[in-house]
Amino acid sequence: MLCENCGKNEAAIHLTQIQNNEMTTRHLCEVCAETMGLSSGGAGPSAPLADFIAQMGKAIASETATTAGTCPSCGLTLADFKKTGRLGCARCYSVFDTSLRGLLRKLHGGTQHSGKVYLPKDPTETDRTARLVSLRRGLGRAVDSEDFERAAALRDQIRRLEAGQEVQG
Repeated sequence: MLCENCGKNEAAIHLTQIQNNEMTTRHLCEVCAETMGLSSGGAGPSAPLADFIAQMGKAIASETATTAGTCPSCGLTLADFKKTGRLGCARCYSVFDTSLRGLLRKLHGGTQHSGKVYLPKDPTETDRTARLVSLRRGLGRAVDSEDFERAAALRDQIRRLEAGQEVQG
């Protein structure tokens, strides 16, 4: 794809902007992007989330920089985190705990992750699945103990339940 500005060079910068609820995308070569004040920085491709976190990391108060120190596992400093927006290892979370709490509070409005719970569209589906598992387990035990009458009854219950009919337990 050629640069939309000069039409000569290959587009290397793809800029997406949203203004007044309208999204526009521009495809520019590095030369044109640089003249517009948009440079890739030569650091290669980066993740937008990491860039966002790096920008938020710059907002961390300077007094935390002296208290946080350096991660003993990977050698990452708070200044490095502010530049890249990426932590070096799992231990960084505990080393930079104080600084990260402020950042997470700004990003998410809190520091406690509450997570999400999967709920099926039909709450009775969970009950039906649990009942099927229980019936199949009982069927296996009945076959193992050679109680074929009980096994046949359980088989019939499983078939009815799979067909969507109500099963009497």
